[in-house]
Amino acid sequence: MNLLTIVPKSASSFLHLHLQQHNNKPHSLFRLHSPNFVPFSLKPSFNLPMATLAASSPALGLSETFSKLKQDGKVALIPYITAGDPDLSTTAEALKVLDTCGSDIIELGIPYSDPLADGPVIQAAATRALANGANLDAILNMLKEVIPQLSCPIALFTYYNPILKRGVEKFMVTVKEVGVHGLVVPDVPLEETELLRHEASKHNIELVLLTTPTTPRERMKAIVEATEGFLYLVSSIGVTGARASVSERVQSLLQEIKAETNKPVAVGFGISKPEHVKQVAGWGADGVIVGSAAVKILGEATSPEEGLKKLEEYTKSLKSALI
Repeated sequence: MNLLTIVPKSASSFLHLHLQQHNNKPHSLFRLHSPNFVPFSLKPSFNLPMATLAASSPALGLSETFSKLKQDGKVALIPYITAGDPDLSTTAEALKVLDTCGSDIIELGIPYSDPLADGPVIQAAATRALANGANLDAILNMLKEVIPQLSCPIALFTYYNPILKRGVEKFMVTVKEVGVHGLVVPDVPLEETELLRHEASKHNIELVLLTTPTTPRERMKAIVEATEGFLYLVSSIGVTGARASVSERVQSLLQEIKAETNKPVAVGFGISKPEHVKQVAGWGADGVIVGSAAVKILGEATSPEEGLKKLEEYTKSLKSALI
């Protein structure tokens, strides 16, 4: 099989910047097939009991969610978890917990063998999930049953390989059929997103793009123009992971972006505590994304039940910081 490699056209793309910092060999890491790649199963491996309770109304899309929150003077809480860690049954329950605890959008990570943007916590979660059989088909089957029970929209966080393996158009058709509203693809630079944006738009999927503290202003403007749903502002250079504090540079970045657009801006990477959430919201963010800390809770729990209980407590603490 021929190997397909994506080479970003600009050194300003998020992952290219990160890879330059870490090993200065960006090209090899954009390979869309690797010895560790886990192929998708042809048969669904997850069987969820039939839903006993459906959401009272279909969830709004990402843009609509932010519009409603803005009218109410609120900031979006956007937690992230990795699908399949510790297993898909727990993921299904975790999605319901996050929803009932007041999450406004949930970002669900598709586990991948070479998660370049992710730190050790989410990398470990992806490895466990893949080992437990959490392939794309199984995840989509789970979502097909769970999404009708949720009141908030789901945005998938996935690398480009799973999309290409299925085919871009077929991928968009499939995720739309299961009820997904948004998509974040961190390893595709702006110049390579034309096909993704076209197919996503055609199937009413909002493609969220990322910008970083080192993105040049003109390029940031182009990313702002192209993004749908919201703009994902990465708070720091490097991979995902909880940090002791949020860089105050984020405040000025938010001001710069707000001067260019009315689109909502959500801040992610390194946000893990209620005080972080409150601080970033106070700086003017429209949404706050919390990932590694939530993933760690589920990954380190002694049982799924304990993990879900701690996730509930943690999510409520984050939500209370936004009230």
